[in-house]
Amino acid sequence: MTEASGAWVSLFSGGKDSSYALYLALERGIDVDRLLTIHPEGDSYMYHVPATELATLAADSIGIRSLDVHPDSFETEEATDSGTQGDREVEPLETALRSLAADTAGGIAGLVVGAVESEYQRERVERLCTEFDCELFAPLWQADPRALATDMLAADFEIVIVQVAAHGLDESWLGRPLDHAAIDELETLADSHGVHLLGEGGEFETMVLDAPHMDRRLDIEYETTWDGTRGSITVTDASLE
Repeated sequence: MTEASGAWVSLFSGGKDSSYALYLALERGIDVDRLLTIHPEGDSYMYHVPATELATLAADSIGIRSLDVHPDSFETEEATDSGTQGDREVEPLETALRSLAADTAGGIAGLVVGAVESEYQRERVERLCTEFDCELFAPLWQADPRALATDMLAADFEIVIVQVAAHGLDESWLGRPLDHAAIDELETLADSHGVHLLGEGGEFETMVLDAPHMDRRLDIEYETTWDGTRGSITVTDASLE
């Protein structure tokens, strides 16, 4: 896999899934050349939304160049369903990859993605890999949620919850570490409220503050916003320790 010419690009939000997929790629010896972060304006079916501004800081800690893309809102009158909006959401990613391919000797060698269960995301990424004639490394795909969460913690990932949007998850979860105790509670909520252990249904979003492939830990200060049913953190200050 690593012998392909061109550049490996990791789709990177700073959340647990994209961060762990990148970590596994580096452990496997894949020479990731660029971290590509899409910063959506408003809701997105395709991309992680909250606190993506921290992804650039995380990239500095990891030591891999980042490319940040700030598209306009995907929500238009023409996007009347998730499929139509999803196709629109791929456009800025495709444009960014085309630019990278044109500026890189050998083009795009492969994409690293953190998809776990979303056919919606995987189908569109596979389509891009076909278009750019590159490989796909999706090491989390169809992994057992509990085993995957346990593996992340065993690898010394420090993960914090930055957004919640599901029954059973209240304001106290905002800023809470995703540790073994939290995972145990999420398993209980999976039985009582149908919450996915990894937040695959959009129940919660995360940010990785520290991991073995990061040279320096992210230190953040934040405020919380809660409307009674869902909430998120707003980062007021962030730095590398």
